[in-house]
Amino acid sequence: MSEENEQKQSKIQVRRIGKRNILSILFLGTAGQIAWVVENSWFNTFVYDRITTDPTPIAWMVAVSAITATLTTILMGVLSDRTSGKWGKRKPYIVFGYILWGVITAIYPMVEWIQTIGIAVIMVIITDAIMTFFGSTANDAAYNAWITDIGHSSNRNRIQSINNITVYIAAMIAFGAAGVIIDIFGYFVFFYILGGIVTSTGLIAAFLIESTPIKKDEIKFEKSLLKEFADLMNPKILKENRILFLLFLCMALAGIGSQVYMPYLFIFMENYVGFSKTELGLFMALFLLLTIVVLVIVGIFSHRFNRKTLVVIGSILGAIGTIILGFTSFLVKGNSSLAVVIFLLYFVATIPALISQVAHGGWLLDKYPEGDIGKFQGIRMIFMVLLPMVIGAPIGSAIISTFGIPIADGYIPTPEIFIFGGLISLLSVIPILFISKSEGQIKLD
Repeated sequence: MSEENEQKQSKIQVRRIGKRNILSILFLGTAGQIAWVVENSWFNTFVYDRITTDPTPIAWMVAVSAITATLTTILMGVLSDRTSGKWGKRKPYIVFGYILWGVITAIYPMVEWIQTIGIAVIMVIITDAIMTFFGSTANDAAYNAWITDIGHSSNRNRIQSINNITVYIAAMIAFGAAGVIIDIFGYFVFFYILGGIVTSTGLIAAFLIESTPIKKDEIKFEKSLLKEFADLMNPKILKENRILFLLFLCMALAGIGSQVYMPYLFIFMENYVGFSKTELGLFMALFLLLTIVVLVIVGIFSHRFNRKTLVVIGSILGAIGTIILGFTSFLVKGNSSLAVVIFLLYFVATIPALISQVAHGGWLLDKYPEGDIGKFQGIRMIFMVLLPMVIGAPIGSAIISTFGIPIADGYIPTPEIFIFGGLISLLSVIPILFISKSEGQIKLD
């Protein structure tokens, strides 16, 4: 990029997001992410603690959840694009989706009452899939389309940064409180509380999100609903949105790498490193608080830099940090005084990954084709959720079965999951190299 373009990039006037929109993002994003945190971490820990220590059911649960999330987001995303009424396109799906999402989250631990392990495993997977249906309707399809609707090229890095902040606020709440609540009151109380938060959010969202009435004749049905789905298999879409799909591919490879270890992270920290749930929750709360500070800084200043540069450098450094974390973890086994080092290294590895995620997320929002934003949320889910979870989680399970520490009914995860996960994450840089640097500039119009 020329010196003149560099100066323009640093002097971009960032369009205002609006206080009500910021509040809506923070509130809805946080509550939604609380539910995803529960599913992605504590659901797995619950299965390991209460159902079986075999990692295979966790891998199956992750895979089925990913498939459900993808299909749901495609369907509900297309429907929201075609929705009219006094609440507009996205709001009805957000409101009712959140309400039912929280209800299913609250009843999830009842699966523990089933005495036959095989049936309990099946019900765990089914219940998780139902929860995912409502969660993907509310969050993956409607909410993510909505934050695209309200954005502009100049402020989308900031919108993405605020949205990412909600991930860590939610995680700080869930992790910080979870360990203490589970240790003192058990899983049932924990799931009831978090499920109640999500359901309450759906009720409040009815008043919080601005309604943008859309008349039925304002929605142009250029294609039938079946044609909309058929278009997902049309190579023409790939050709017309080449950069968008390269960004999707980058997302998929990074996601596969992280899913090698993420479903088993808490199990590793508790059973290999030696943290109690309370200690784990408190350390994670501190880690997440520091992460939020980093995200605020990234959100304020990241628009001054080319997105391609941020994604490439952040992805490489994040992957290398994860590999170093894996090798260092071998030294921690049996040495509790070094256990805190794992959290420090995890934080260090997370910082460049966060920078990459904010730039990548803002870039994606810029590249969605107008009129099909909801539909492309479903395509995004193929690369963000389906491929990473269907491929990454089973790789992690296989690594644990190969290198893990054998116990009565399964294995304790070992540091190899981070090493392999980091190596796979390095591959995410390759698709970005096929995008010109000029495409990483923020639009000035």
